Order: sequence, then C-alpha cells, then structure tokens
Amino acid sequence: MALLTTKQWKITGTDHDFDGLSFEEAIVPQVGENEVLVKLRAASLNYRDLVILKDKYPFPLKFPVVGGSDGAGEVVKAGPKVSKWKAGDNVVTLFNQGHQYGPLDIAGAHTGLGGVIDGTLRQYAVFNENGLVRAPKNLSHLESCTLSCAALTAWNALFGLKPLKAGESVLVQGTGGVSIFALQFAKAAGAVVIATTSSKEKVEMFKKLGADYVLNYKEDKHWGETARDLTGGQGVDHIVEVGGEGTLEQSLKAIKMEGIISIIGFLGGAKPQSSVIECLTNICTARGLFVGSRAMMEDMVAAIEANDIHPVIDNKVFTLEETKEAYTYMFGIAYTC
Repeated sequence: MALLTTKQWKITGTDHDFDGLSFEEAIVPQVGENEVLVKLRAASLNYRDLVILKDKYPFPLKFPVVGGSDGAGEVVKAGPKVSKWKAGDNVVTLFNQGHQYGPLDIAGAHTGLGGVIDGTLRQYAVFNENGLVRAPKNLSHLESCTLSCAALTAWNALFGLKPLKAGESVLVQGTGGVSIFALQFAKAAGAVVIATTSSKEKVEMFKKLGADYVLNYKEDKHWGETARDLTGGQGVDHIVEVGGEGTLEQSLKAIKMEGIISIIGFLGGAKPQSSVIECLTNICTARGLFVGSRAMMEDMVAAIEANDIHPVIDNKVFTLEETKEAYTYMFGIAYTC
C-alpha cells in the first residue's frame, strides 16, 4: 500500500510570531492497533492558537508541532483492536487527548492537541481511538469543528463543578466562542443569562441567541453591580470570566454567595488588581479550568443534539492553504468582543 501524505501547518516556535507557521507535506503514520485514521474535513482556530505564537500561552508546549486543537472529519480506517469506531463515522477531536474522565491531572495536561501533540491543521491525522468523540448528528463538519476547545470549556464552566440548574443565573462576557457557547448552553438549561459587550451592534445578536439582559461595559463601568441588581440583589450563580485583569473586579461584585466564577481567559491582561482573598469576603469559588474531559464532551454532544444547538460561526471560511491568513484575520477581531 502506498504511503499516505498530508499537507499540514507546523508550528516551529514562538520567536517569529505568525511566521512561526510552516506549510509542509508529511507522511501520515501507519495506523496502530488502537488507532484510527481520520480525514479532517474542517478545523477552527481559538484565541489559544494566537497566544501560542505570541509566546503568551501558559500551558505545556512542545515544538515542532502541527497546530490546531479543533477538528472534525470522518474515520477512514480503524486499527484491529479499535472498538469505538468504524470507517465512515463522523468524529470530533478531544482537546487534551489524555483527559478521559474525572479531574485533570498533570499527565493529561501534557496531551493538548496543537500544543504538545500534533493537531488538526492538516488533511489526515492518526489518533488513539479515545482521542475522539462522536460528532453531533445535527451539525455539519464546519459546525462540529468548533466544539473541542471553546464549547467544551463553556460546558465545563457551567456543569463541571457545580452543575447549573434551571432558574439560576449566568453572566457571560463578550462575544468570544466560550461566551457564546455558554449563553447557548445556559438557555437550553433554563437559566437567566446576562451578557456584556462593548458593541452596540452586538446587542441584537445576544438577544437573538436568548440573552435576557445585555450590558454595555463601556457605558456602564459598574456593570458588576448592575448585574447583581438584575438578580434582585442576590448575585449571579455562574460567571464565565474571560477578561482577567479587565473584568475580575466587576465579576466579584456580581457573584452570588456560594456562586462560581470560572476563569478561562485573560483578554484584558493576566494581573488583576483583585486578590483571590476576595473569594472569602464574597463567599464564592473562583475556579481555573483547562477545557474538559472526554466524558464531559460526550454529555455535551448529547445536549447539543437534544436541544438542536448550532454554533455561531464566522461567515469567513479559509482553505487549509490560507491558514496563516486565518490567524491574521482572527487576531484582528480577537480584541473587539
């Protein structure tokens, strides 16, 4: 059998910004006993992909590595001991390949696609059978390829530690992928959603997605207190915190006693003025999280199907050859959420 080759984008290091991406052709490894060969039909970029090349990523990396954590495609071939998949199955990649269930450990944190393990910015890839999850039946490849990082992070934020209940409140910040998925999951669960944005144009988008309240944080510098007032003074049950330095102080003003602040980003900087000791004075939990497990992702896929949730994706779609242009395009919009 002739060797299979793939076109792919490899990250060579963080010394040259986006020029650290190298387009090449490589031989696809042979499929092992517990592995599957996947033809990747679509991949998506995350803020994480940008900060890797900007040398601002705080988690494990190993270069050179094929970039991208998020991908969707179909199984082409399964190894002889594979029990989960067969040729023709539609699958989505798991972000941390070693995080199967339960709490994340150090070993699992060193198995991130596109960071330590070769990722999804290629035509073909071989994965362990446990490194994939069934794609939702109601989604296209283009939609499914957005689930591995942003969607699973949002799911973990709302259901991973203290599961969101119907009637509770959720605050999401900006229009990044995690925030939008969190809004969609929260509404499907019957929650009241408060969203923040700096864009008057995006208020209508939030409302169409079901947000109950939308606050403009540029016009309302004390939006944390406003959010608390919207809950009758009790505070918000779950906050999906993406701003870090720029938003944590207000999140602490908005949070309910025994509420959860899930810290998943640092768009506004990584050195907030607020201290972790304020979790005591506010009687709340501030929680850092790193995407989620395969078990969580399987639950998430079931919820996406049951509620017919469709990801909000940009109208601009790039070919594999245009990946570097995609990075530049995303960088241009990453700070306008």
